[in-house]
Amino acid sequence: MNTLRKFLVVDDDPVVGKSFDRVLSGRGYAVVTAKDGPEALRKMADEAYDVVYTDIRMPGMDGIEVAAEIKKNQPWLPVVIVSGYATPENEARAKAAGAIAVLHKPLSPAMIKESARIALRERDAVAVPPTVQPAVQAAPQPDTMTAADVARRIGMLVAAPMLGLAFVLVLPFAAVAAMVGLPLWYGAKVLARNAGSLKTWAKNVALFLVAPFAGLAYVFAMPFVMIGMLAWTGIKALRNRAHRA
Repeated sequence: MNTLRKFLVVDDDPVVGKSFDRVLSGRGYAVVTAKDGPEALRKMADEAYDVVYTDIRMPGMDGIEVAAEIKKNQPWLPVVIVSGYATPENEARAKAAGAIAVLHKPLSPAMIKESARIALRERDAVAVPPTVQPAVQAAPQPDTMTAADVARRIGMLVAAPMLGLAFVLVLPFAAVAAMVGLPLWYGAKVLARNAGSLKTWAKNVALFLVAPFAGLAYVFAMPFVMIGMLAWTGIKALRNRAHRA
C-alpha cells in the first residue's frame, strides 16, 4: 500500500466523500474532500494530488468546469466525473473537458476500486514536470559525523564529570567566602559612613579609661606637692630674714 497517493473528491454531498474515504483509505491511499469547485482549486494550489473525482452537478462551478480548469493547469492529472444524471451530452462534455471516465451513481466499492486502479495507471503513464511532482517525504539520512564532531563529543563526555567535581569542591569555599565577606563588606561601609561619630566615641572611651588613673596619680602626687610648697615657703622666709640682718 502506498500512503503517498492522494485522491481529491469534490462533491457537495458529504456522503460521497465518506464513501471514497472508506474504500480508498483501506487500500492505503489518502482521501481529501472539497465541497465545491473553488475549494477544490484552492486545495490543489497548496498540494499535489494523483487523482481527482468531481461530481458533475454542484452549486456555482459544475464538475465539467472543474475538470476543464484542472486540465488547463495540470494536463497530466487524471480527472474522473461522477454523475447521477448521466446523459450522452454530459459524457461528451466530460470527455471534451479531459475527463478519463464517467462514474454513474449510485457508486459501489467495486466501482471506486476499479476506477482508482485505472486512474492511477493513467497517472503513472504520463510524465510530470519536475517542478510539480507531488511532494514525497525524503528518507531520513544517516547521521554522519566528521572526526572533529567525534573529538568534540568525546571531549564533552570527558570534561562533564570533571566540571561537576570542580563545582562540588569549589561550592563550600564560595559559600564560606560569601558568609564572611558580605558581613565584612557591609561593616566597612557602615564604618566609612559613620567615621565622624566613631572618632567622638573613641575619644570618650579613651577619657573614660584614663580618668581613674589620672585621679589616682593626683592623690599620690598631692602630698609631695604640698611638702614642696611648704619647703619653698620656708626657704623664702629664711632668705628674707637673712637680708634684714
